Amino acid sequence: RTINEMVGHCDRLEMRKAIDHWKAKGLDYSNILYQPEVSDQVGTYCTQAQDHLLDRALDNTTLLELCRPALESGENVSAELPILNTNRVVGTITGAEISRRYGGEGLPDDTIQMKFTGSAGQSFGAFCPKGMRLELEGDANDYIGKGLCGTRMIVYPPRNSHADFVPDENIIIGNVAFYGATSGEANIAGVAGERFCVRNSGVHAVIEGVGDHACEYMTGGSVVCLGGTGRNFAAGMSGGVAYVYDENGDFESKLNRAMVNLYPLIECDDSEISEVKGRVERHVALTGSGKGRRLLDDWGDIVVKFFKVLPADYERVLNAIKRAEESGLEGDAVILAAFEENAKVGN
Repeated sequence: RTINEMVGHCDRLEMRKAIDHWKAKGLDYSNILYQPEVSDQVGTYCTQAQDHLLDRALDNTTLLELCRPALESGENVSAELPILNTNRVVGTITGAEISRRYGGEGLPDDTIQMKFTGSAGQSFGAFCPKGMRLELEGDANDYIGKGLCGTRMIVYPPRNSHADFVPDENIIIGNVAFYGATSGEANIAGVAGERFCVRNSGVHAVIEGVGDHACEYMTGGSVVCLGGTGRNFAAGMSGGVAYVYDENGDFESKLNRAMVNLYPLIECDDSEISEVKGRVERHVALTGSGKGRRLLDDWGDIVVKFFKVLPADYERVLNAIKRAEESGLEGDAVILAAFEENAKVGN
């Protein structure tokens, strides 16, 4: 009669040998579905409430109170705090309160400025909206900036790092950073783990190296990578743009070409080259990046090693929009004409 009553009743399942498909042939789930004889006192589904210790979260113990002037009247606030890897989803509860009070518009940029020192736990800055600036002197675990929707995030190694420590040769943020982000800005002085900016649809990020599967399923936003990449870069990427500094001369072998086109940046418009350079300059200003500074000092020779990654379908739409604008169309008529043109191509 209920889902809870159904839990564990594998005897109600009809099993047959997996022989209909070559991939399934030979699979045997009998051990997985086996139900041992146990007392009725043994639970088979959740019967006790879980305490997720949210009352101990850094937002609830500290940040909400610090940010009260901003939350209640839009006043600028700033603070510096230590952070530990046991502090997870730092900023998320505060960000939720901004959204609850101010909706999708959030607060003016940098209304709340928080600088943390230490090692951030998982999901640092997850889902944080417009109006926050989170700066981290240290490193972060997985899912930093997950679902980011407007916050500015800055990460760089400790200023007192050993002289032999090279940020662009060390992982400073974990895997799946900025997963599903919809807007915001990120500048990371160091290397990211795997799946950087997967499903990114709006954040603009600068990073100094990435692991495997970066920009996977990306649909918008942009990434400037100032170092090497792992394999399978841009797999399933259907929107947005990525600029990669191919310092090792092996980027083409790491790129998944199924849905994207590759162009030397030097062949792009001067305005686009200037925009990328400007992004690097801002990265240096925000993080103190030594890697970025070296690239800028030798920009004339470095720029020839930059590549632009652009999804093929997205490029066709951009070109169609440009033609529509050149024909004299404006506003929504431009978008409609572009999609009609691409629909004809698709058919």
